[in-house]
Parts: sequence; structure tokens; C-alpha cells
Amino acid sequence: MAEAFVGTWNLKNSDKFDEYMKELGVGFATRKVGGMTKPTTIISVDGDTVTLKTQSTIKNTEINFKLGEEFDETTADDRKVKSIVTMEDGKLVHIQRWDGKETSLVREVNGNSLVLTLTLGNVICTRNYERAE
Repeated sequence: MAEAFVGTWNLKNSDKFDEYMKELGVGFATRKVGGMTKPTTIISVDGDTVTLKTQSTIKNTEINFKLGEEFDETTADDRKVKSIVTMEDGKLVHIQRWDGKETSLVREVNGNSLVLTLTLGNVICTRNYERAE
């Protein structure tokens, strides 16, 4: 299931990340810093628990979850959200809900590449990662 996602992933490039952060309500200064940051994502699986760590020079986050079970999450931009992660057609689909809003974070692995597609309203952002050696 989530095993295909296990590993260390380094961000290579992003498209429309500033627009996505703006739609989330992230302030100008934080967006500028966030746009320059090249985070590393580390995904591991232990039994039925998935751990997703995001590390950067600015902020580190970690979430632990079981597929299909809702959990509370505090995002990198400090939103308090209800999240659920499922597997759909080989993709890791992460839905965050807060204040009547919803965003999706869909991860898809193709060989040594991981594409993260972030969707909020009409804004679609793609972030391309490469598996670390």
C-alpha cells in the first residue's frame, strides 16, 4: 500500500506554490520564505502507521496516521485541521478540512520521482520531488 512512498524525497521544483499559499491565507513574508525553501520529505511505515516528516531550514513537521482514519493536524502554516489520508489508485490522498474549507494533497510515485499535487479551490500547485540516493 503506502510502501511505494517510503523513502527520502528532495524537492526539485514547484509550480504555483505561491498562489496555493496565498489561497490558504499565508502572509506575504511567509510565502516568500516558503517559496525559497527546498524541503525534504521522509516517509516511513511501521505496521499500519505511516509517518510523514517534512524538514527544511525554516520549519520541521511530522504527522503520524493510519490510512482511512481521521486525525488532528497542525500544518506548517499553523492551521488546525482535520485530516484523513487514503490510498486511491496507487496515490496517497491527504484531505485537510478547516473552517468550512478543504484542500487536497495528492502524492504519486513514478520510479524515483514523487509528484505532490496541492488543490484548493481553483488553485492547483505541483511540487516535484526526487528520491534521495
